Amino acid sequence: MSDLLDDVVAAAGLTVFGVTATARPADAPAPFPLLPGPELTDQIAAVRARGLDRVVLCGPGTGAAAIAATLGLDLTVLDTADPHQVRAALSDRLERTVVVLAAPAPTAVVDAHRRAFLQAFEDAGLHDAGRRFVVVTAPDSPLATFARELGAPLFLAPPTTSALSAYSLVPAGLAGASPAALLAEARAFIAPAPAQRRPAGFGAVAESADVSDVPVLPGVALGEAIAKAVGAGRDKLAVAPDGTGIDGLGPWIEQLFGDALTTVALENPSSWGHEGPDVLGVTVGGVLGRAIMPGGGIRPDISVNGPLGAQLLAWEQAATVAGARPRPAPEADDRLLRVLESGRPERAPSLVEGSIQVYGQTGATTLIGAIDALAGAVPPGGRIAIEAHLDPRGDVAAAGVRDALGGRVARAVTFGWGPRSAPGSGATLLITGAVTGDVRVPGRPYTFGELQAAGAAAAETAPGDGPWLRLHLTDRATGIEELLAALGG
Repeated sequence: MSDLLDDVVAAAGLTVFGVTATARPADAPAPFPLLPGPELTDQIAAVRARGLDRVVLCGPGTGAAAIAATLGLDLTVLDTADPHQVRAALSDRLERTVVVLAAPAPTAVVDAHRRAFLQAFEDAGLHDAGRRFVVVTAPDSPLATFARELGAPLFLAPPTTSALSAYSLVPAGLAGASPAALLAEARAFIAPAPAQRRPAGFGAVAESADVSDVPVLPGVALGEAIAKAVGAGRDKLAVAPDGTGIDGLGPWIEQLFGDALTTVALENPSSWGHEGPDVLGVTVGGVLGRAIMPGGGIRPDISVNGPLGAQLLAWEQAATVAGARPRPAPEADDRLLRVLESGRPERAPSLVEGSIQVYGQTGATTLIGAIDALAGAVPPGGRIAIEAHLDPRGDVAAAGVRDALGGRVARAVTFGWGPRSAPGSGATLLITGAVTGDVRVPGRPYTFGELQAAGAAAAETAPGDGPWLRLHLTDRATGIEELLAALGG
């Protein structure tokens, strides 16, 4: 696709470099997600006026997290069962906290969070739970019944991965984002301007008598470029922020494209993961033009730059055009609950090195030998998915394992906080950690630590996911340091 690098498609302040302008006939309109109406922003404003300014989101939150990261919002995304994260969330400014339960259905983890906050509010003498919960869910969900019984604000929406739906806009709006501004940016994108000449420095558009009548559809062009790349064997999408104001989109884009291709969320353009003939490199940013990459950074195949609302809609449209099927909710409650009921079988680690216990079928005698053996079991074109069942805040250094492992193996390496659904074919590297202060789930015969351990065990037994290796950190901070050192990171 190098012959396309000097092309540009633009609409509503969004520019896409590296694709060709696409005009669709009138009988084949470009698909756009259905955007909420102005009543949603009015409802969010009414809830925000209650004065609870610390927002905790319980549920799959990649869309809201992307908005919060870009806008610098104070939004706590609680989407794991890690007891360290839960304990911190339950003890931080509770009197100012509003809990947003945002999920089409109550998974075991979301239900545990709901129970924990109900109990915490009661223990703190805050008996106005109906004021302190907000629910975003599907119309027939038990969470809707909970909201009605509690008298809590209820937002009904069909299941979707859209970051411009109530599932993302409600928590982000309560945390200080302007849903009206994001939707305005998106709506401006829906009404694309006529085709434009490329900015100076990017060559000339071929002269055409009717060029001004050709609609510019950058989301369509982006989706068709991705589909063309996949058809040519480039089924890895490496997405990196270019440092100009759009952050955190990678994990959401990964969920958006689902199993259509492996999406690798890079930390920055210089991170490992953009190498190889099967990778399509993409950067995202806020400037209206291709950003100058930092020293040592790549020149991406495609650059997408512009306002956040237009970015979100362009990527959703691109995923639809590319034929992607959004990944379902990451929780496999059936397997997880069976593990909770039966208990995790006791077994000895394959080897122990420092603060790291290694579990899985490996004949290696060292930690790095076991990791190399796992990588060696992945054929060229496959991927290694790192699934960290840890605290996303307290153990954030574990995210560096992705870049460190990516620099060691010639395979795509993805990273996510468990539980999650790993894309594509390949291997899974699970990372778990010792619990130093567990939290009981009110009304349930298990703790958050047991729920988290069951999620990791369910991932081990997931059918068809290829080989796996589990690294258990008996001391989390030390274990992460040792793992990074072993990988050379």
